[in-house]
Amino acid sequence: MTRRRWIADEFSANRAALTGPHAEHLALVLRARVGQEFDIVAGDSPRSGRVTSVSPDRVEFELGEVLPQTSFPRISLIMSIFKFDHMEWAIEKCTELGVERIIPMIARRTEAHLGEAAVKRVERWRRIAQQAAEQSRRTTPANIESPMKLSIAAGLTSETRIILSENERKLSLKDALASHSPGGELLLAFGPEGGWTDDELQLFSGNGWTSASLGSTVLRAETAAIAATAVAFAELD
Repeated sequence: MTRRRWIADEFSANRAALTGPHAEHLALVLRARVGQEFDIVAGDSPRSGRVTSVSPDRVEFELGEVLPQTSFPRISLIMSIFKFDHMEWAIEKCTELGVERIIPMIARRTEAHLGEAAVKRVERWRRIAQQAAEQSRRTTPANIESPMKLSIAAGLTSETRIILSENERKLSLKDALASHSPGGELLLAFGPEGGWTDDELQLFSGNGWTSASLGSTVLRAETAAIAATAVAFAELD
């Protein structure tokens, strides 16, 4: 049976610990016991870990051997802010798939109250990403960055930059990925509910982004993000 993986809140040498709500979940919900074994990520390295003490606010481990790591293509997402419950689901699933970072962005059609409240949601989004990383046995969660204005996001650089657009009729995401160099970062941009405005598409195009399509159907924002991420990993992994 595959052991559950946790990302340590504290670690040094051959010791590690989970603290706060992280420890509470393991101690009270999963009822961890002294001597039980888990995989523990300490820094960038997954290691075997044996529970040495358990309390509701702290679970400590003795660390053992370093475990093999899985490498992922470097994929990052610019995700226009949309309804928080849907966005949280997209963050969770895209982290499970293996994205490196997620940049929330305030687009023209992002609802004003969501854009204003997004800054206060970042810590929650980071907790969701950490839980998703542990669930999928990653060594690090997706880095959830602070919300960014579209004018700044459009100027970000990477090896390959693709904006997903329902207006694109000729180039599929699969074909757009064909020229991506192994090892380079892929940056994918997704619009909000209601889609991109014409001037936003022009801004990305003017900054050298490639426009690509996920097909003829119009997808919800969270569906588009998850589907495009899955396609990208399937093509690049």
